[in-house]
Amino acid sequence: MSFHAAVFIAVSLDGFIARPDGAIDWLTERGERAGDTGYDEFMAAIDTVVLGRKTFEKVLTFGFWPYAGKQVEVLSTTLPTDVDERVIVHRTVDGLVETLNDRGAKRIYADGGRIVQTFLRAGLLNELTITTVPVLIGQGIPLFGALDADIALTHNATRTLNEGFVQSDYTIRR
Repeated sequence: MSFHAAVFIAVSLDGFIARPDGAIDWLTERGERAGDTGYDEFMAAIDTVVLGRKTFEKVLTFGFWPYAGKQVEVLSTTLPTDVDERVIVHRTVDGLVETLNDRGAKRIYADGGRIVQTFLRAGLLNELTITTVPVLIGQGIPLFGALDADIALTHNATRTLNEGFVQSDYTIRR
């Protein structure tokens, strides 16, 4: 694997990335109050974005395309392969990885709950940046799911942002 895959994601204090219906209002209503989260700097170093179907569909509701200038890959068994000219749809993780290696992808942003879980289980992730939002939403889509084995992490840094947001960076130990 010649690429470096990273996660940059927000979670509620109780560990959810979205409400059960996929809504992220709890984040968008508060997000700007955090101040500079480092997201723009992170994205400037990314050449490829990998999304799952649900995250891709959520992005389409934003009213703008946040990945201009990036190669965007979507992992989905159900989306039509010609769903959007801005993305390439992959049916399998192996096919996705083959394309990433063939294209010479260097730094990948893995975004969305299922993609994070899939990349973790497949040993494809290198780093995690998790911003915890000071809100409890009670139920929703968890960031992490069941794993076959423990995944050891090295804690690199934790920053307190504005309004009680806390951001931690981890490297996945191999």
